[in-house]
Amino acid sequence: MQAIIIDDEKHCRDVLQMLLNKYCPQVKIVAMCNDGTTALAAIAQYEPNLIFLDVEMPGMDGFELLQAIPQPTFSVVFTTAYNQYAIQAIRHSALDFLLKPIDKDELIQAVQRAQQAQQQASHPTKKVDNLLQFLQQHLQPNERIALPTLDGLRMMPIKEILYCESDGGYTRIFMQQQHDKAVLICRTLKEVEDVLKEKGFFRVHNSYLINLSYIDKYIKGDGGEIVMSDGKSIPVSRNRKQEFLTRIERL
Repeated sequence: MQAIIIDDEKHCRDVLQMLLNKYCPQVKIVAMCNDGTTALAAIAQYEPNLIFLDVEMPGMDGFELLQAIPQPTFSVVFTTAYNQYAIQAIRHSALDFLLKPIDKDELIQAVQRAQQAQQQASHPTKKVDNLLQFLQQHLQPNERIALPTLDGLRMMPIKEILYCESDGGYTRIFMQQQHDKAVLICRTLKEVEDVLKEKGFFRVHNSYLINLSYIDKYIKGDGGEIVMSDGKSIPVSRNRKQEFLTRIERL
């Protein structure tokens, strides 16, 4: 099987390549891409049987990449961290996925399923169509939120919000592309939470609301702390710890 790995993080591409070389000798990696645009060109060039596709990528994410391919003939295995909405959509459409960090046994099983699908000439187009339809109806991956700032309204892509921090009667919002420069909005953190809590966000502390998609790791402690993808350490309140752990375990 010819395969392409698509992930914006180099270490994720390298680890997956190592695992495939070691445990899945039937897979030949023909390209590794760090963004959607490069991936589209590679798919057109190599016509792979299988792609390993990261969900969360800047610019064009995994879902948007699939949307740009009218009739995919390859099997798709998504690779994702804790993103409950992505996993919900992928499960709904019966596509395969692997949670990061990737387990070798789960990888072997995913490759075997993809191989069986290819041998049975099972066309993935309907599954991809189901995924995109589900996203359009339920998830709205390009959804933006209008938030009031001191100067007016700011339109923010929800998927690019890393975390929100309380600042008295205001809230500072940190974005994926500008994580070192917060946007100050004229709403309390509770008001922001009411809008985002059904969009993959969780209030881990009186002062912090986080996007679960950007958790890098959780460090145990009295309440513990979370390290976000930008390196920011965020405390978890002791009284919110169990609910938080239960939430991420079912993602």
